[in-house]
Amino acid sequence: MKRLLAPSALILSALLLTACSGGQAPRTAEFVPPAPAETDFGTLRVRYNALPSLSLSQAVAKQYGVQRDAGTALVLVALREVKGAEEIDADGEVSVTAHDLSGTRQAIELRKVEAGGYTDLIGTARVSPRNSYRFEVVVTAGGRTDTVTFQRNF
Repeated sequence: MKRLLAPSALILSALLLTACSGGQAPRTAEFVPPAPAETDFGTLRVRYNALPSLSLSQAVAKQYGVQRDAGTALVLVALREVKGAEEIDADGEVSVTAHDLSGTRQAIELRKVEAGGYTDLIGTARVSPRNSYRFEVVVTAGGRTDTVTFQRNF
């Protein structure tokens, strides 16, 4: 009895898995860029993001001076002062650290770049496929220090 049950369970499992695809051929996964994020601390707006450097066009990578590489993520932080409906560059000190799933920590060195009439801070982090990273952004501006954390999967 057990011999008959095992092959039929295997066949049933295969049929169920086939039915899940709806008859469609397998497709390769498509990269969906994470939505940029922002946090306000009073009138200071902090925008932050991390994305695979391979998602940058050649022109943008060259403009930022970033090497396009599967093991590299671009980390971007922008400080803006909100005045009514306008945003202007804001001064402040920013430090960023990244932590992967194993707890490995890396400090990310930031540098200033000019983009679209604004000054942004960028750096790169070493990343590995199928790993998740928690980024901690510490901002000191206007006499106060605030922290933002966000997570990205690569």
